[in-house]
Amino acid sequence: MKIPSIPQLVRNANRLREIVGVLIKYGMANWVSRLGLGFANELFKDYEGELVAKHSPATRFRMALTECGPTFIKLGQILSTRGDIVGVELAHELRKLQADVPPDPPEVALATIEAELGQPAHELFSRFEQTPLASASIGQVHRAQLADGAEVIVKVRHADIEEKVNVDLEILAGLAQLAERVPDLQNFRPRETVAEFQRMLRRELDFGREERHMQEFAQNFAGDATIHIPRVYAELSTGRVLTMEFLEGTKLTETAALIEQHFDLPEIARRGAEIYLEMIFTHGFYHADPHPGNILVLEGNVVGLLDYGMVGRIDEPLREDIEEMLLAIANRDAMQLTAVITRLGAVPPGLDRAALSVDVADFVSHYVGQRLDEFNLSGALEEMIEIVHRYRIMLPARVAMLLKVLIMLEGTARLLNPKFNLIEVMQPYQKRLILRRLSPARQLRKMRRIYSELEHLAESLPRGILDIIQQIQSGKFDVHLDHRGLEPSVNRLVYGMLTSALFLGSSLLLSRQVPPLVNIPPWIENPWVPNLSILGLLGCGVSIALGLRLLRAISKSGHLDRR
Repeated sequence: MKIPSIPQLVRNANRLREIVGVLIKYGMANWVSRLGLGFANELFKDYEGELVAKHSPATRFRMALTECGPTFIKLGQILSTRGDIVGVELAHELRKLQADVPPDPPEVALATIEAELGQPAHELFSRFEQTPLASASIGQVHRAQLADGAEVIVKVRHADIEEKVNVDLEILAGLAQLAERVPDLQNFRPRETVAEFQRMLRRELDFGREERHMQEFAQNFAGDATIHIPRVYAELSTGRVLTMEFLEGTKLTETAALIEQHFDLPEIARRGAEIYLEMIFTHGFYHADPHPGNILVLEGNVVGLLDYGMVGRIDEPLREDIEEMLLAIANRDAMQLTAVITRLGAVPPGLDRAALSVDVADFVSHYVGQRLDEFNLSGALEEMIEIVHRYRIMLPARVAMLLKVLIMLEGTARLLNPKFNLIEVMQPYQKRLILRRLSPARQLRKMRRIYSELEHLAESLPRGILDIIQQIQSGKFDVHLDHRGLEPSVNRLVYGMLTSALFLGSSLLLSRQVPPLVNIPPWIENPWVPNLSILGLLGCGVSIALGLRLLRAISKSGHLDRR
């Protein structure tokens, strides 16, 4: 265990004990179920009282995160976007995670509002409903009314959430360092995943960031009558309190109500998809949680979006790579798709590129014969993520999030229109993407970027060469060698030398009859050594066992006579 992880775990020992207890319960249930010990299954029950052994491993993992609390639920929601790390099956299971946190008492929420806004709620609002509409992992929402009659939603952060989150994040950081030493968990990239989660969760704790997101979305879609971004009341908002316009509409989850109100469901599905494609491919800034519960349908088939805590940004170079990947999938170009995947992702050492190319070619050939109206983009993206996971290629967080958004977007649209096909809606954007990639303005921007990089290289290269020459002249030039893979060989060499030394020393103890001695029974004829050294016998036995273990380890890694 690395030293930095010790104070983090010791400092939060009580909370760590709770978390480890939950993990052990679900892990032990998995182990017992494998052994087939039916009587022991009764010992492990989930938070709903059901037998844990009845659930699949993915379900157990989701339930363990739920029982560990809001921070771990948020972690699971982040992992649901990382099918390249945890696999598509587990990512699907983690999308079911919903934080159901008890709300703070009304007096606590009112105290937070007064502390943040400088006035009590009854002076700021003509009506304030103390019973919250909902309570999530980070905050709770109350309905209120302003003096001018405007209906608003007041989002209040839980009073002690920051302290709880910081404790859990410290524990997660310590556990991630321990997990790096477990071979079965190394493929999940524990430290990188936890670091990414820490950044995202700390951003969500700041309601001021969500306020800025809403203002930016409102600016991007100014004049667009197909979408409605709630108005933010900046004078009634801080980092812990967010006041926004109340949207009167019907959620996409309430399909029956939408039909009763005679909404045009296929039109809403197409319009919502176009809004998201506009965010992604035009603005480079998109709402990253197109869950049906976060999308409202307003009068006139207008789409309203809620919850702007999780957003994604795409800069121009990354957008070009993503566009190229989507075009390769749509055009069934296996070679181009393989090149984009290996360029975008962090490729592990020893990647079998030939096998990856074959799998990508098989993946693409599966979709070649399909008509465009039958092409399932979300299914294709999930299959591609599974290939990436199989070869342990780690995609950038921004790419993984975007792929998850596209998959969720098609799934959400199909709640309204089962025949919805995202690739058909993307067709006009494909033409725009190609024209934009060939446009003189884009080529000029690219040339400027390349020129700037070359100019920086031309300025820094002479200085770097001069520094190297000066270090050589002064005798301070050092060359550091990194012997990768040499440690096991050195360990085996030292192990063999110690085993040989132990065997030789034990042989000398036997030959010299070094006490304590054991008498040879008289019926065993042994004219050379009438008595044997106990230490010599033990040493020879241990050295022989160690030698056999070393030979077994070498035979498992490769034959002795192989060059």
